[in-house]
Amino acid sequence: MADPRGFLTTPVRENAPRRPVPVRIKDWREVYEPVEPGVLSRQAGRCMDCGIPFCHNGCPLGNLIPEWNDLTRRGDFREAIEQLHATNNFPEFTGKLCPAPCEAACVLGINQDPVTIKLVEESIIERAWDEGWVQPLPPERLTGKTVAVIGSGPAGLAAAQQLTRAGHTVAVYERDDALGGLMRYGVPEYKMEKRHIDRRIKQMEAEGTRFRTGVDVGGDVDAARLADRYDAVVMAVGALQPRELDVPGRQLHGVLQAMEFLPQGNKLALGQPVPDSVPAEKRLTAEGKDVIIIGAGDTGADCLGTVLRQNPRSVTQLAIGPTPPPDRTGNQPWPTYPLVFRTSSAHEEGGERVYTASTTELVDDGQGGVAALRMVEVVRHPDRTYTVVEGSERELPAQLVLLALGFSGVEKMPMVEQLGLEVGRDGALVRDEGWQSSRPGTFVVGDAGRGASLIVWAIAEGRACAAAVDEFLTGRPSTLPAPVTPSARPLVV
Repeated sequence: MADPRGFLTTPVRENAPRRPVPVRIKDWREVYEPVEPGVLSRQAGRCMDCGIPFCHNGCPLGNLIPEWNDLTRRGDFREAIEQLHATNNFPEFTGKLCPAPCEAACVLGINQDPVTIKLVEESIIERAWDEGWVQPLPPERLTGKTVAVIGSGPAGLAAAQQLTRAGHTVAVYERDDALGGLMRYGVPEYKMEKRHIDRRIKQMEAEGTRFRTGVDVGGDVDAARLADRYDAVVMAVGALQPRELDVPGRQLHGVLQAMEFLPQGNKLALGQPVPDSVPAEKRLTAEGKDVIIIGAGDTGADCLGTVLRQNPRSVTQLAIGPTPPPDRTGNQPWPTYPLVFRTSSAHEEGGERVYTASTTELVDDGQGGVAALRMVEVVRHPDRTYTVVEGSERELPAQLVLLALGFSGVEKMPMVEQLGLEVGRDGALVRDEGWQSSRPGTFVVGDAGRGASLIVWAIAEGRACAAAVDEFLTGRPSTLPAPVTPSARPLVV
């Protein structure tokens, strides 16, 4: 069992150190530095070996957290990675990118700082890669069944790897020039270097998964014809339809959606040219500009960190809601994921955050570009309506405005119509309890079916959907794990 006194003898939570701000904003390398083995062992030893480990409930993958915490404490990393891979195909992705609802549900977190679960998870998988323990697991025999996975984000990759290992022949189609979905061109390099994706792709290729990049299903190839060539299709196309800002001046040059800006930032970080498909008027950087980011979520923070590495004149991030409280409130009790004030690595690096700010207009510079943003202060009421504070109007200079307002469902894509898929009122693709869409043999997984969500949910759904596809193809109960159902919702909010 775990150290029965670990959380008493090591009461202080320690995370991996961040590189100094003046150093890290001059490059695109990852922010965090490796943690010393002694620190890692002590932090893993804080796990309480709870009778009911609520961290399991906070994690949709059902990660065996107390088990691999204790193995890490004892230095048995070889067995720890076996336990970690038993429930999670890509722990380096979740270890770097998941907001850790498991930590919010940690029993120790009731009255102390929770266990550093993410730190332990990431350390285990990095040790495994360094030691050469992560090897391809090709199937012993092939079933003769074929599957097309459309989309190569974490949900699509998880489904593809599970189905390949089950013996099916899987081809992954990706419209971008490289694999990884939002992890590739949405997540900034300083949060996760893309080498982590590349080495997983090599593992999957060695297992037998086939990849087709630069293929726009529905554009380059007819989706229905492609589907007819396979025994099953998995739709892992994400939910990238952006929410809009309905104010005068939205059409001005210099006003971009976050997902128009972030991929360019990642291309530049990797020393790659921006694709010719991007119009010249949208090829923008933050260098020398006053930048305003509208939206206070993770995407807004990603924009902030990217902007700060492009030498802007100033950066301001606007949020319409009030400043979150520093600690849990009564209506967000443990083990829910609380809305509290958080400082990401990007916020630590610079910029100003302004809350209760509502944009009223984007001002023309006289040449069709944006020159400023007009805003008012608002008050949010319990029913989530807003009233304007009289006399609070102000104007902020801005030559670049980034909209990070979230997403409203699956993009408007020809493939949806070609396949005859039903779209729900929430913009997500409709699916039944067996993960199937309105087209028999076509399955929906990840954000495409549940709306924009966490990476840990994408991987969990990819694994579960793979089990449903395997059962559909073989006609018998699948031996693949199915940690969640399409109707499942997390305990955390």
